[in-house]
Amino acid sequence: MTRTDKRIAVITGGSRGIGRAVTLEFCRRGTDVCFPHNDPDDHYAQETEALCRELPGRAFSFRMDVADESQVSDFFKQVAEKDGALAYLVNNAGITRDQLLMRMKKEDWDRVISINLTGTFLCIKAASRIMMGNRFGRIVNLASVVAFSGNAGQANYSASKAGVLGLTRSAARELAPRNITVNAVAPGFIETDMTSGLPEKVRAQILENTPLARMGTPEDVAAAVLFLCSDAASFITGQVIAVNGGLYM
Repeated sequence: MTRTDKRIAVITGGSRGIGRAVTLEFCRRGTDVCFPHNDPDDHYAQETEALCRELPGRAFSFRMDVADESQVSDFFKQVAEKDGALAYLVNNAGITRDQLLMRMKKEDWDRVISINLTGTFLCIKAASRIMMGNRFGRIVNLASVVAFSGNAGQANYSASKAGVLGLTRSAARELAPRNITVNAVAPGFIETDMTSGLPEKVRAQILENTPLARMGTPEDVAAAVLFLCSDAASFITGQVIAVNGGLYM
């Protein structure tokens, strides 16, 4: 580790939903968290920072578009200057722009791919340069159950998350010699802002097809992420943990 033994985590999209749950879990363990977000305003980010003030770790929010290479580069330069060593990266930032394939606008395809897949690539690229110098790192990428199953109306989202899985395995092979593990978590349907607008008929169908008969919580996903970042997972890399209640086996 550089400068001090203090470890720092970066959680993209850490202001709410799954990202907030992961941020809180790291802070509970005394890890400082830098979480970039691209919300319309700072309301959710300020809420997350306030929640973390009651915990051993500190949380710092930044405004950043993960698909903008210059913004990503500048952000990680700021992280590298903090008191502590970047040890954990959780690529959680993601968006949807749902539409049937034949009606999908190219700009909606491009934006989902740029945030969900290219953004993950850019953050891994920038973070791994710092982690390689420390000879330690834990990277966890958020995929999705639809990376395996596909989903009508989500060709762009499904493709982006399937791409994240290939990126995860390739990065795991490249970074393993420097003691950096790269894994993925593939959530099913989780109670977040992204799923809050699901019609009741669709929600009922999801629950019917989920053996555990409930939607997941952000905390369910955060637990898997924290495991992959823990010492207990030091011999695990290039793998995917499904957190979907048995929806897809």
